[in-house]
Amino acid sequence: MLLKAEQLPAHLERGLAALYLLHGDEPLLVLEAADAIRQSARCAGYSEREVLTVLPGFDWGQLLAAGGNLSLFGDRKLIDLRIPNGKPGKEGSAALQEWCKRLSPDNLLLVTLPELDWREEKAAWYTALQQAGVALKLNAPPLAELPNWIAGRLRRQQQSAELDGLKFIAERVEGNLLAAHQEIQKLGLLYPAGKLSLTQIRDAVLNVARYSIDSLREALLAGDIGRLSRTLEGLRQEGEAPPLVLWAMSEEIRTLATLRQGLDAGRPLELLLKEAKAWGARQLGLKKAVQRLSRRTLENALRRAGDIDRLIKGIGRGDPWEAFQRLGTGLCAQRGTARSGH
Repeated sequence: MLLKAEQLPAHLERGLAALYLLHGDEPLLVLEAADAIRQSARCAGYSEREVLTVLPGFDWGQLLAAGGNLSLFGDRKLIDLRIPNGKPGKEGSAALQEWCKRLSPDNLLLVTLPELDWREEKAAWYTALQQAGVALKLNAPPLAELPNWIAGRLRRQQQSAELDGLKFIAERVEGNLLAAHQEIQKLGLLYPAGKLSLTQIRDAVLNVARYSIDSLREALLAGDIGRLSRTLEGLRQEGEAPPLVLWAMSEEIRTLATLRQGLDAGRPLELLLKEAKAWGARQLGLKKAVQRLSRRTLENALRRAGDIDRLIKGIGRGDPWEAFQRLGTGLCAQRGTARSGH
């Protein structure tokens, strides 16, 4: 069965299929769809999860073995199969078709791939997966449709804007959905629910403070404690909103955590950076930072970011700005090549 991205939430509310196939040219949409399926699977009792990444030399017997390995506690399992190059090959094609012949209610298979060409979409393995489960093709909307996509995202956070405001955001992000997603999140942090004016959108998107959010991101990635401290103090003195500062720091930490997880799974860094839509100077900063920081450090940082979010909301005691400083210092202080799980 084929579904569109906007049909997925309603489908998941009705119940889970035994197999999902996600592919497309927009990593943000693929990631969001995969997250939604994983969350629904957890709620449906799929408490175990096994991640398999198809790299050169991958043994496709691992897939069938994963489906046959029953939990000691009888828990159901989600098998997260990732094919970064989109080509399972002859052995993989046979294994996928064999899987489709013996679907089990105890196993849910989630297959994620990049954009596929028309030849791959006509391959026997693709046809078998689509007929046995649910397939979603998740490509970025054309530029002409991007304002409508932005409007839909604003509705999720109970906000709206006139067409000129939507076009302004679309023009600024130049078709980059991840950048658009970040700008929309920023609007949700800065302004209450309701209709946004063009002035509000311009002020949020064109943030030109001397101590800018971009400087904070750069200092964090570079591990420059001095610059990070000066930037945080400047943002504080200029009255920057703490939720926006937390958003900027958390976005980089989440990106680094995703990169670190991919590296630990043996995936090439260049491919991971491409999926993260990291270009230019930010790509260089992410490269250096992910080699410096371990998975454990990044996971701890995400937990600390959650604590700061509660502080900002008035839950707990403490100064969010001091917490920002501690969070940044902890990330800047770590040195040396990161190792998996350390």
